[in-house]
Amino acid sequence: MSDARTRVRRLPERQVTDRATLNDLLDATVYCHVGVALDDGVHVLPMAHARDGDTLLVHGSTGSRLMRALAEGAGACVTVTEVTGIVVARSAFDSSMHYRSAVIYGTFHPIVEQGSAELGQGSPGAVAALDRLTETLIPGRSAEIRPPTARELAATMILAMPLTEWALKVGAKHPDDPAEERGQQVWAGWVPLTSRAGTPVPADEESAGLPVPASVQALVERVNARP
Repeated sequence: MSDARTRVRRLPERQVTDRATLNDLLDATVYCHVGVALDDGVHVLPMAHARDGDTLLVHGSTGSRLMRALAEGAGACVTVTEVTGIVVARSAFDSSMHYRSAVIYGTFHPIVEQGSAELGQGSPGAVAALDRLTETLIPGRSAEIRPPTARELAATMILAMPLTEWALKVGAKHPDDPAEERGQQVWAGWVPLTSRAGTPVPADEESAGLPVPASVQALVERVNARP
């Protein structure tokens, strides 16, 4: 990693350099924000993501100007954040959050079908990359649905970024009030924040007459099992 961009300067004691912690954050979240500078300014878009080993995957429309710029090698900055609590201190200044936040720098390259001359030996194909994205969002879903059509593949761009330059910051402390304020009659603590999955809602009458598939049931159970 390049220290120039990835060294945390504000509260450096919160920087975590352990790669396993970064992997855990990427695997526990389902979307990121991708920033890129284009001719008319800087643009940031939310995108679903998946980690495939040492690579971050995103996808979008082949008609997207941002996706085309990324595929052509424009420098990108990707942020991933998980907030799990609001820290309530005895002052607004010392209030904070419980969080894990990563900033990833680099360039994306397009993933195309296996055997394409654009890829090196052993590179994953577009179908495998889309399956990885699907399985990250809804594990087990790929086996329940049809494979993508040639038209759908032609309309979809899958991009991959190596996880080589990144900074990770974790805040998980109690309120850090100065000693002189702790004798005041002011409550301090934190409020946990959690995400919960609701009851699956069928899209139409046909779906309403079918049982909820195993992948969707497992998704609800997995989300609701998180602390």
